[in-house]
Amino acid sequence: MPIITIILIVLALVALFFISEQRKFVFLSENIDNALANIEVNLNSRWDALKALASAVKSYSEHEFETLSAIIDKRSASAKSAAGVSEGEALLGSALSRINAVAESYPELKASELYTRTMDSINDYEGKVRVSRMVYNDSVTKLNRAVKMFPSSIVAGVLGINAKDYLVVDDNKKDMPNLEFR
Repeated sequence: MPIITIILIVLALVALFFISEQRKFVFLSENIDNALANIEVNLNSRWDALKALASAVKSYSEHEFETLSAIIDKRSASAKSAAGVSEGEALLGSALSRINAVAESYPELKASELYTRTMDSINDYEGKVRVSRMVYNDSVTKLNRAVKMFPSSIVAGVLGINAKDYLVVDDNKKDMPNLEFR
């Protein structure tokens, strides 16, 4: 077999490997984008439920309604990055704290069916966000492994693909809440 044939076979195998790896990186990147989009959908649903809750608060406290509206207006409309998700989570936590404070001040609000249903839906979306965050971090793990492991790392370097950041849990959420009843 002439040396040219061997060189062509080796080059063809290298090209096939490169194409295969590039397709794998596209697949992994799309999984990350999909997981981030799912987080965004669930966060937006939580914000929509929060808007409904803010409207219920309006009949009890105009000032709190205006404060909540300001918080809702500040929120990032998009969670296109790990930092954006964290920023949105912090704003949402602030708004929920304010609503809970109003509900404690107005027991009839807390007892209303709208408040109860809306809080249930917010908690449901919280669970969905939690699952979406886990899917996102799993997808990032797979991409990061491929970026760092030889020989995929060579293709990643040539294509300019870098490791992605994980979504991290806020330090306040790491501690077990106090469940002690008074």
